[in-house]
Amino acid sequence: MVKTQRKFYLWGVLVVALAMGAALVAYFPALTASISSSEKPAVEGHADEAKVVQLSADEIRRAGIKVERIEATERAETIAAFGTVGANRNRFARVTSPVAGRLVNIAVDLGAQVAAGALLATLESPELAETRTAYQQAQTELDLARINLDRSQKLSQDGSIAQKDLLRVRSDYERARAALAAVEAKLATLGVSAAAPAGASPAFLAVNAPLAGTVVERTAVLGEYAQAYQALFTVADLSTVWVETNLYDRDLADVAVGAPAIVTVGAYPGQRFDGKVTYIGNILDKDTRTAVARVEVANPDGRLKPGLFANVEIDKTRRQPALRLPENALVLLQGQMTAFVAHDGGFEPRPVEIGERSGGMVVVRSGLEAGDEVVVAGAYALKARLLKSQIGDTH
Repeated sequence: MVKTQRKFYLWGVLVVALAMGAALVAYFPALTASISSSEKPAVEGHADEAKVVQLSADEIRRAGIKVERIEATERAETIAAFGTVGANRNRFARVTSPVAGRLVNIAVDLGAQVAAGALLATLESPELAETRTAYQQAQTELDLARINLDRSQKLSQDGSIAQKDLLRVRSDYERARAALAAVEAKLATLGVSAAAPAGASPAFLAVNAPLAGTVVERTAVLGEYAQAYQALFTVADLSTVWVETNLYDRDLADVAVGAPAIVTVGAYPGQRFDGKVTYIGNILDKDTRTAVARVEVANPDGRLKPGLFANVEIDKTRRQPALRLPENALVLLQGQMTAFVAHDGGFEPRPVEIGERSGGMVVVRSGLEAGDEVVVAGAYALKARLLKSQIGDTH
């Protein structure tokens, strides 16, 4: 009896095992099909992303698509920095009066364009009047001393005058000549003439522009009593300006005086101003670890105003070949920067890795090769066409 029950039990286990095996055999094909089904859309989607966009000649024309063959060009790497526009200090002057006096005429106002030597203001100076009067007196005394010396020398020849009297006269002459020389030296130091202009008082002083340029500052006030060497005007030649920036110590080996530079300012979006490095500081700031660098920029139309903030790109001394594209040639597709390449009668989206941007151009590090025919205009139209086709395929 026991043996019979054990036999039935073994047969039951065997039947259950066979049933489970059959179920698994039936299940695995379904599982495999399910996995394949789940992976298939991803593959098809990838194929859609990489497919060539086909357009007719009329569609290409209407979309404004332009294709160019790209080649590696030698370019300099650049250093980006921030700076401030300032006046060219070699063409910059603060205009003062060498003597104190009352301002009786203001000839120019802010923003005036003046030539070198142009009249800016006039003033009346008691100190100058006194100096000019002293000059006239010294000149008169010297003339009299010279006449007296000449007469005494003639009398000395026939013994009509004692030798000691001749020496005294000669001493008076030398004293008068020294006094005149002292007044002349003072006038020369002041930078004024010994005589006032015709019809003007000895107190008259003209304040003139030392260089041609623009009056960028005026502190002179009509009727005010100005002190000696008080700044009355500032004149600057703004046909060139300086953009001062700071270079980190790690960049100093890559920049040299004379290096080309590009300056841009927020006031004129999209406009680039060419310049060059004219000075690199010899001392580093101990806190910022930077040295001052100066970029000189031509400014013939005066658009670059002192005080404007600027972005500066300075060419490094090292150069290397690189592929460059206009920024408009690249679009963002599936989170990846992409360029369209002419291929098989259409346009193939090509993911790329980009590098530095400069002057509306961008360096392509990978994804394209020299000789590729790349869409440089109309890339956004191709992106829209590609996305539209992908949406249609999903339906």
